[in-house]
Amino acid sequence: MDRVAEAPAAVATTARAEVAALAAAFVTGGLLATQSRVNGALGARLDDGVLAALVSFASGLLVATGALAASRRAPAGLRAGVRALRDGAAPWWLLLGGAAGAVNVVSQALVVALIGVALFTVGVVCGQTVTSLLVDRHGLGNLPGRPVTPRRAVAAAVAIGAVLLAALGDAAGTGSPWLLLVPCVAGAALGWQAAVTGQVRIVTASAASATWVNFAVGTLALTIATAVRLWSGGPPAQWPTAPWLYLGGLIGVAVVAAQAVIVRVTGVFLMGLVVLCGQVLFAVAEDRWWPVHGGQAWAVTASSAALVVGAVLIAAGRRPEVRTRGS
Repeated sequence: MDRVAEAPAAVATTARAEVAALAAAFVTGGLLATQSRVNGALGARLDDGVLAALVSFASGLLVATGALAASRRAPAGLRAGVRALRDGAAPWWLLLGGAAGAVNVVSQALVVALIGVALFTVGVVCGQTVTSLLVDRHGLGNLPGRPVTPRRAVAAAVAIGAVLLAALGDAAGTGSPWLLLVPCVAGAALGWQAAVTGQVRIVTASAASATWVNFAVGTLALTIATAVRLWSGGPPAQWPTAPWLYLGGLIGVAVVAAQAVIVRVTGVFLMGLVVLCGQVLFAVAEDRWWPVHGGQAWAVTASSAALVVGAVLIAAGRRPEVRTRGS
């Protein structure tokens, strides 16, 4: 009798956890849109997207290091991750999540000032949706595979349609739709980063450790790239003084840590779509009231945002059963 009573309670708890995870994913998308705006403005003012990305990642690493030091479990988790890599229990490619994040931040710093936050965001939709769908289909490490149902396929098609619509609108507006290739690559990197960061969290049993690894690897990669860039072109003439231009790293820490937790509840694909929904809606609002670029057709941008929201609603319907490894 007690077990029968416990079953509905367990289902209700799971449902509440998923609703909370989806709400957190939506807010995370809003943070990503804001990060794009901040890093894009910093890159434009420095006239150096790679250096702006390094500033963002290095400041994020400082915050992540503070969180690591303040956590009781994180240092032990980090040591466990090092042992797992050394012993071959964890694959080396788990370290590439930080490099994927660096690709995204560099793309923000390079093109947001040229095409705007909203158009950049709908470009991210294409790469992230396709990558997340592939990761969910085949699984990754300890993340089990999830079948590609017709509902998920339609959701992905609608999201990609939003990107195509945005490209057509931008061709009529700014005349540079080819720049959408940059955020598409960034979106693919984000989908991979979310899945890999979730794996690092499993190995280290700590979101703080997973976040620190992400920023440490990304900062190392960007330090090398910036050294090459400065050697060939020299430092910027002056550094901007507005404090908000240096918040990209702090926002990035919050995003990576949140994704490491959310992905275990929702899966990569559904989390990605909800994050993208938040990104698009926040990006449209930011381009409207905090513009960085004025060449977009607002009717087209709003229609693209509506398509992404529709894709989220389609994907958030009945969930498929999880396919376990070896079954």
